[in-house]
Amino acid sequence: MLIRFYKPYGVLSQFRDPSRPTLGDYIKQPGVYPAGRLDMDSEGLMLLTDEGALQARISQPQSKTLKVYWAQVEGQPDPAEFDSVRSALLEGVELKDGLARAVDVRRLNPPDLAKRQLPVTPHRAARSSWLEVHLVSGRNRQVRRMLAAVGLPVLRLLRYQIGPVSLDGLEPGESETLPPGVRDQILSSPTRRRARGPRR
Repeated sequence: MLIRFYKPYGVLSQFRDPSRPTLGDYIKQPGVYPAGRLDMDSEGLMLLTDEGALQARISQPQSKTLKVYWAQVEGQPDPAEFDSVRSALLEGVELKDGLARAVDVRRLNPPDLAKRQLPVTPHRAARSSWLEVHLVSGRNRQVRRMLAAVGLPVLRLLRYQIGPVSLDGLEPGESETLPPGVRDQILSSPTRRRARGPRR
């Protein structure tokens, strides 16, 4: 079984916590576990499964499963600045736990997203821009740390896609059981499809 879930902001990527919202408040299917995590202050796509092999294939770095993130960042880099940022992220930036590379970075038109529980203030939003970042690795808070390292602190972060699965058609808090063909596609080979989204 494979479930896609749109994790809202402020929800923990675990099933139990005595005082904060968790996956258990939304996912009622017994026996499934998240294949990878999202920080409490990040939003977007999570995949849950009851198969250990599938969970490992999605979440382990050696699988090279494509993950696409949409990041609202402080600052509005001009074309030359963006090219410099993109080159740095593709070449790799040195983090405390080693070199981290993106496989692609693109400008993104502001996506039509549901309002967040704790919205970005209008003042900061007016001086922000959106980027789409493609990774095939998944360290703790990696996108936030990479963008901060190139001078673009993250204001809002959403994971849009994992392998062949995207958020399309889901609203925050919604989930859907995916057909067996998607499971088979993930297990057969890592997926590096181009994500579709609002771009400049």
